[in-house]
Amino acid sequence: MTHSLYQPVLDLMRQVARDIMMPRFRSLAAHEYSEKTPGDFVTIVDRESEAFLTQELGRLLPEASIIGEEAAADDPAIADRIGEGAAWIIDPLDGTNNFTEGKSPFAIMIGLAIDGAREAGWILDPATGRICHAVRGGGFFIDGARVWTRRRAGGLPRAAIATYFMPPDRQAEIHARAAGKIDIVSIPRCAGEQYPRLILGQNDIALFERTHPWDHAPGALMLEEAGGTIARNDGAPYRLGIAGKGAIAANSPQMWDLAKAVLFD
Repeated sequence: MTHSLYQPVLDLMRQVARDIMMPRFRSLAAHEYSEKTPGDFVTIVDRESEAFLTQELGRLLPEASIIGEEAAADDPAIADRIGEGAAWIIDPLDGTNNFTEGKSPFAIMIGLAIDGAREAGWILDPATGRICHAVRGGGFFIDGARVWTRRRAGGLPRAAIATYFMPPDRQAEIHARAAGKIDIVSIPRCAGEQYPRLILGQNDIALFERTHPWDHAPGALMLEEAGGTIARNDGAPYRLGIAGKGAIAANSPQMWDLAKAVLFD
């Protein structure tokens, strides 16, 4: 089933990019975006993209629940359906803050879960057209070519960590633990870019404080299918719909173990 959905879902994403998203890139009017919470923006693009994808994905797989980021912001109970049968998980504009500032990266992300298990994922970069895709047990692909994780050559392992989500004492602890062992770099503020960077060897580790399913459902599957690892900070599996604190993602099981030892043990 998931293989037959690849092209129809990609076609919908490309239509969103062409007709809704890119025409408004660097041309948002002041009334077309606002803060959901301090520092967290939502735009007319988020809402229109999600409305279109909700309608069309519902037609592709009528039996599936649909869990969109903006719908869940209005009604958090929507996310409770993620473990019940088939469910589409939509991030209609990942990297919204970048988009409002007129810069890349940003992405459209769609995941498909069945009984809470990550089954398939799509991440489209509208600015470049790059499509990342994975199917559980079927591998990870970029623009149709099979890809496996690779280690960045030379130097300390590189970790993208959103320390600004942490309280000051935790920020200080992370930097102290990492000193001389892990090189902390800034995040792209877009999970749809974080995961490809891990897989392609630009970064080796990512530490996530927030693990909303729409931010991680497609990328976590892609990382695993490419040979990487994601798990909770305490080593528990990262599962959709099951609460937990944070997650470590890495481009190999060995790199995951190193990140856990340095940052948490």
